[in-house]
Amino acid sequence: MRLTTLLDTLGDGGSAITTRGATDYGLTDERAEFDRVISDLIPCRVNDAELWFAEQEAQVEQAKALCQTCPLLEGCLAGAIERAEPWGVWGGQVFVNGVVVPTKRGRGRPRKNAA
Repeated sequence: MRLTTLLDTLGDGGSAITTRGATDYGLTDERAEFDRVISDLIPCRVNDAELWFAEQEAQVEQAKALCQTCPLLEGCLAGAIERAEPWGVWGGQVFVNGVVVPTKRGRGRPRKNAA
């Protein structure tokens, strides 16, 4: 199994660590073992999942930096683009309304360009 397909193999559709067992997701023993072995290599599985959906710019930048060490970076970004993820940090990029943006603007700030 390729590392870039790991996120697609998770029955929950995400990468956050949960308390449910592998059999709850219908994963085979082999897939469950693979998930356990590489989970320490994937930053979004080790750190608080809320970091990837934070509102504060500093936390968003921290999530982007952690993504740079992930072996699934390219696959994660490609999947997020394909799914048109509405928001969050995916593959080291920030998504807002399904579009990759260079930086996330804080909540409550005026528009960058007047409408």
